[in-house]
Amino acid sequence: MIPVLIIGKSGAGKSASMRNLPKDSTIVINVLGKPLPFKNSLKSVQVDDYELIKRSISKAQYSVYVIDDAGYLITNHFMRDHANTGTGNAVFAMYNKLADDFFKLIREIQDMHSQARVYIIMHEEKNDMGDVKPKTIGKLLDEKVCLEGMFTICLRAMIVQNKHIFRTQSDGLDVAKSPMGMFESSEIDNDLNAVDEAIKEYYNIGGSEDEADK
Repeated sequence: MIPVLIIGKSGAGKSASMRNLPKDSTIVINVLGKPLPFKNSLKSVQVDDYELIKRSISKAQYSVYVIDDAGYLITNHFMRDHANTGTGNAVFAMYNKLADDFFKLIREIQDMHSQARVYIIMHEEKNDMGDVKPKTIGKLLDEKVCLEGMFTICLRAMIVQNKHIFRTQSDGLDVAKSPMGMFESSEIDNDLNAVDEAIKEYYNIGGSEDEADK
């Protein structure tokens, strides 16, 4: 499968970018269960259980999977567990598990034998050096894993001159990136369907009816 990371501030157009995705070949894994910010008939399921998410994606029944608010997989598990964790080594073990679970989700998606695309949408944060990265909890994912380094394609949702866009290449301070020649510009419309079409063309992925089975 092809995992794609999308980061941005709240209100930057991350969820709205799904507005043109085809309903017959798309499913939204809605971690928080929030209503999408547009009228739609996209299939959507609310789940924040890692095993259920991996099981659903591994079936490859759809061409496009969107894990919306994926960062809350980490946050939800933290909020459920931290009050009963205790101190010392138990706290360290909890943070290890938070990092391990999210890391394994990305790795298992990468290892699934399908040409489906999995869009992983997260909030962004700025560190002390001014660098913009995916927002996580704790330092283990940031310092030991480099989450954005696990993706070939990372788009940043932004508002530029009152227009919602995706940045496809870094400005030197964020982690936006994409393969050479995949997109025509460093700033494109925040249309996830157009992004998906560009990815399909770049990797020579076939028609929507049978591509998930290849």
